[in-house]
Amino acid sequence: MSRSPARSRFLDLEPALESFAQSVIAGLSRPRKSLDSAFFYDGAGSRLFERITALPDYYPTRTEIGILDRAGAEIATVLGPGVQLVELGSGSSVKVRLLLDRLADPAGYVGIDISREHLRQACAALAADHPGLDVLALCADYMQEVPVPPPADGLPRRRIGFFPGSTIGNLEPEAAAAFLARWRRTLLEGGREPGGMLVGVDLKKDPALLLAAYNDPTGVTAAFNRNILARINRELGGTFDPHAFAHRAIYCAERGRIEMHLVSGRDQIAMAAGRRFAFAAGESIHTENSCKYTVPEFQALALRAGYRPERVWTDADRLFSVHWLSLR
Repeated sequence: MSRSPARSRFLDLEPALESFAQSVIAGLSRPRKSLDSAFFYDGAGSRLFERITALPDYYPTRTEIGILDRAGAEIATVLGPGVQLVELGSGSSVKVRLLLDRLADPAGYVGIDISREHLRQACAALAADHPGLDVLALCADYMQEVPVPPPADGLPRRRIGFFPGSTIGNLEPEAAAAFLARWRRTLLEGGREPGGMLVGVDLKKDPALLLAAYNDPTGVTAAFNRNILARINRELGGTFDPHAFAHRAIYCAERGRIEMHLVSGRDQIAMAAGRRFAFAAGESIHTENSCKYTVPEFQALALRAGYRPERVWTDADRLFSVHWLSLR
């Protein structure tokens, strides 16, 4: 039987410019300045992050891919047939392909991201490689409440969230639990029967391994971190000199997280979104957290959010984990 041609749709909920400007103004107006790491991933930022994932010391991406490749058939059996797969942060779609290639007759794929260009390209390529699969590129901020349409056939489906890459670690634990609880409601709207969430979670380990992963000697991570300043310049009329800020990543043991900062190299003033911001030499902008968990710690968090932790897959060195959180 021949399959129907590729079907790719695009729905833009227009999340970017207003929310970006508001976030930048709010973050840089705080006594301890910060920027939201969700805005790292414009086109340039997404390309820089793809380079980071190939760096020798950056273990999370290749380790998670290895887990999904090795356990993919087992994971697909757990997820079940005929599901609508909703990926939060579409990235390059490498990981989701490992699932789609093994899922039994998936009803549809929804990629959600705020980076329009990257999202369009990734979903178009996915649709071309999976003829007959209903592919929806949904430009939205998945950290907020997002209305997810049903597949093109309109039938109720078991809805599965896919949140790889340990992006959940960018949120502090209570915010991560609230995020999962919010998506629980959306996943339950899928219809037919309760689905769940498949989440990639970085594990606690030797701090030396963590610091090496976020401080590469080639400067790619530094360029990725500084790109948010370049984005402010491009999109919000900013006047930042990105190279006047140094990249710094530290491990905060008491909070179990990596923190990324941009540290001002001198006293300086920069404009952004029509506002003026002063920086003292040595003052930092906190740009990202990456929280690490033990398996029991993350399972306890998922329980608080209303899920039932049912399965977890890890690599042999227990660097990374993939959790199946059921809504049953």
